[in-house]
Amino acid sequence: MTSDSPSAQHWVLTLTCPDRPGIVHAVSAAVVAARGNIAELQQFSNSEGHFFMRIQVDSAASRAELESTLGPVAEDLGATWNLDHLGRPKRTLILASKAAHCLNDLLFRQRSGWLPIEVPLVLANHPDLTDLAQFYGVPLEHHAVLPETKAAFERRIMEAVEEYDIELVVLARYMQILSPQLCEFLHGRAINIHHSFLPGFKGANPYRQAYERGVKLIGATAHFVTSDLDEGPIIEQNVVRVDHTKSATDLRAIGQDAESQTLTAAVKLFAEDRVLLDGARTVIFR
Repeated sequence: MTSDSPSAQHWVLTLTCPDRPGIVHAVSAAVVAARGNIAELQQFSNSEGHFFMRIQVDSAASRAELESTLGPVAEDLGATWNLDHLGRPKRTLILASKAAHCLNDLLFRQRSGWLPIEVPLVLANHPDLTDLAQFYGVPLEHHAVLPETKAAFERRIMEAVEEYDIELVVLARYMQILSPQLCEFLHGRAINIHHSFLPGFKGANPYRQAYERGVKLIGATAHFVTSDLDEGPIIEQNVVRVDHTKSATDLRAIGQDAESQTLTAAVKLFAEDRVLLDGARTVIFR
C-alpha cells in the first residue's frame, strides 16, 4: 500500500520507553503487520537511557486493528504510547486576563487553519477580551479572581476540562499563579508564556525596567506549567535583538509579538504531537 492509497488513514504514533536494541525494528514490524506505511519517523535516545519516537503512518487498518497490533509490542517494550489521527484538532481551553495579543494570535491562527486546535471556551478573570473572543465565535466566561474566589475559579477550570474533554490548557497571558493542586491536575497539558530578558525583570512593567537597563535582547519562553513558577519544561523560545533607539513602548510591542509567536508555535508543536516530556526537559520532533 502506498501513502496515496484511497483507503489509507493517516496516523501519528508517539512512544516513550527504556532504551534497548531493536525498538525501531519491533515498532516498524508492527506497523507493517497492520498494513501500514511509515511516512515519517523521528527518534531520540537520551543519556539517561530513555527512548523517544514519533511516527507518521498511512494505513487502511482501523484504530482497533492498529492498537491490537501495536499494543503487545508496546507492552513488551514497557512503553507509554499514544495513537491519534494525524492533524486532528486538539480540544483547547484558553485562560486569559486583559492582554489581547496572545489570545488574538491563537484564535486567528486557528481560524486560518494553520493551528490545529478547537477552542470551545475562553475563561478569563476580567471581561476586557469578551468582544475579541466573540469576534472569533468563541464564548468567554469571566470571573473575578480574588483571594476568596480563586479556589472557585480553579474549580471552574477543572470542570471545563472535564465538560469539554479538554486536551490542552493555554495560559494566554493569564496573570494569575495556579495552585499546586491545579498544576498537578493539568500536568503535561498546560502551556504558559512569559517574557525572557537578560537580566530578568519581575513585577510590574518589566518592559519599562528593560528600557531603563538598556537591554539588547528581548525574548519569550513557552513552557509547561508546573508549581515552580515559570520553571516548567521548555517547549519553545525566541529572541529579538534591540538597541538604544527603542523606546519602552517599542520594547513592549516587540516583546508582545515575540510572546504571541512563541506561544502559538508551542501550541502547534503540542497539537501535532511533536512534544514529549523528558523529566524537566522536552523532546521536540520538528
